[in-house]
Amino acid sequence: MCIGIPGQIVERLADGSAKVDVCGIKRDVNLMLVGDAQIGQWVLVHVGFAMAIIDEAEARDTLDALQNMFEVEPDVGGLLFGEERK
Repeated sequence: MCIGIPGQIVERLADGSAKVDVCGIKRDVNLMLVGDAQIGQWVLVHVGFAMAIIDEAEARDTLDALQNMFEVEPDVGGLLFGEERK
C-alpha cells in the first residue's frame, strides 16, 4: 500500500527541492513532479517526492484521517512523524 502524506512547503531550495513541513517535521522533498510549487502550498509527499499540489482543505482532511488511524494503529505514527516522534 502506498500512502502520500500532506505537507506544506516552507522553503524552496536552489536545487529544485524544498523543505516541507509534515506534522512539524521539516523534510527535504523533491519538487520535480510538481513544477513551480510555491512556498505556502500543500503537496502530497511520497518517498521524498511531491506527487501533487493539493488544497489546504484536502491536506487537513487527510491529516485528520491519518491521525485517526494513528489512534487505532500506532505504526501510522512513522508516516506522520517519522522516526523522530514515533
